[in-house]
Amino acid sequence: MTQHFKKVNKEDLDYFSLKLGNQNVKLDKESLTEYASDETEDISISPEVVLFPQNTKQVSDIMAYCNENMIAVTPRGAGTGLSGGAIPLFGGVSLSLKKMDQILEIDTKNFQARTQPGVITEVLQNKVSELDLFYPVDPASRGSCFIGGNVAENSGGPRAVKYGVIKDYVLNLKVVLADGSIIETGANVLKNSTGYNLTQLMVGSEGTLGIVTEIVLKLIPLPKYDKLLLVPFYQPRQAAEAVNTILKSGLQPSALEFMDRDAIELALRYSDEKPFELDKEIQAHLIIELDGNKEEDLMEGIEQVFQLLEEYQTGEILFAETAAEKEKLWKIRRSIGEATKRHSVYKEEDTVVPRYKLPDLLSEVKRIGTIYGFKSVCYGHAGDGNLHINILKENMSDHRWNNELPIAIRELFTFVKNCGGTISGEHGIGLVQKQYLDIVFSEKELDLMRQIKKVFDSKGILNPGKIFD
Repeated sequence: MTQHFKKVNKEDLDYFSLKLGNQNVKLDKESLTEYASDETEDISISPEVVLFPQNTKQVSDIMAYCNENMIAVTPRGAGTGLSGGAIPLFGGVSLSLKKMDQILEIDTKNFQARTQPGVITEVLQNKVSELDLFYPVDPASRGSCFIGGNVAENSGGPRAVKYGVIKDYVLNLKVVLADGSIIETGANVLKNSTGYNLTQLMVGSEGTLGIVTEIVLKLIPLPKYDKLLLVPFYQPRQAAEAVNTILKSGLQPSALEFMDRDAIELALRYSDEKPFELDKEIQAHLIIELDGNKEEDLMEGIEQVFQLLEEYQTGEILFAETAAEKEKLWKIRRSIGEATKRHSVYKEEDTVVPRYKLPDLLSEVKRIGTIYGFKSVCYGHAGDGNLHINILKENMSDHRWNNELPIAIRELFTFVKNCGGTISGEHGIGLVQKQYLDIVFSEKELDLMRQIKKVFDSKGILNPGKIFD
């Protein structure tokens, strides 16, 4: 990789201060350190300056200036990403959208919300729920991640099995392009077959094509009730097989989450509360959630789940009866990533396979781990075949970690591809996965993507070094 960007100088800083105010231009060591990394492994590369625009016009001014002066710009949300997308590989500007944090409108007549990108996902969920509306996209980091970052990564979460991912809710985007141009990608309507679908092109583009400054989201009615089960299995493969059995029955769970024993052990170890005891023979758990508007229908569904699970070897099934009990179980599931990070340096792979192949993927992960000498923590959205595989460094030498592990990951990803799957479901490619793109795409396909990048960002200043070199 050849760096061809200009270093930020005093003249540049004076311009940034003029446009944003001195308080929104940060050069102190603490800020530069904070914006040097996200939640990806232990990678840290410092920007030269951190900027905090507060509206679309300011973002446009900054981008136009940086484009003209060949200054690299790395967009930044909450910094909860797991693929290195917010790491400023070439220094330059870290453009934080933290202060663009307003919910601009909630349209209860048309079931829509219009927000800035810095709105925390859970804040939006809570605000629309007060109006009996529902925004179902709920990444594990929903209490801290931003809507803009969710758009950049096409985030999903546990409820994607029933409700889909964020691409299914984005109607329209306001976007600032690399040269400072401002565009809208669609229209605030439920159907749109007018020209190319620029909205869906932007969703999941990881900040490499433009900077999203406003988002129009579709909302749906808020379900009145939900029921939650925690099902322990003696065999991880049976837990994975049960997922398809449940879905083939005609039931439509709002969540179907898998956690292997190692994942549960870590989450419980670093948790202040332990909502259940982990039997020494149990090797995996499923969280099964049903939601809807008629409680009697949900209870019938729960009874049907119990009947379906009779063909599997399960431990005592825990039925969460109160909101507090449900929250404790969800907290354990959502804390696995953070617990893993506290335990060891790790690499998180975000594999997706056709759902019926999930048992085979689990077996293959453990087989490869045995060969290459690593321990893995497996959990994720079993209902849509999306398995998060956390590979722990623990006592592995730096040499093996840096030189042998990429071979193991390539072997794993090749297996995933051969299953009809792909190498990222919701975390993106970013910095750390781009070396594996050749497994899932031909050179022609990759070249088409590079050409799209050039159309939107001809000088290559926008989040450089991500997805492609």
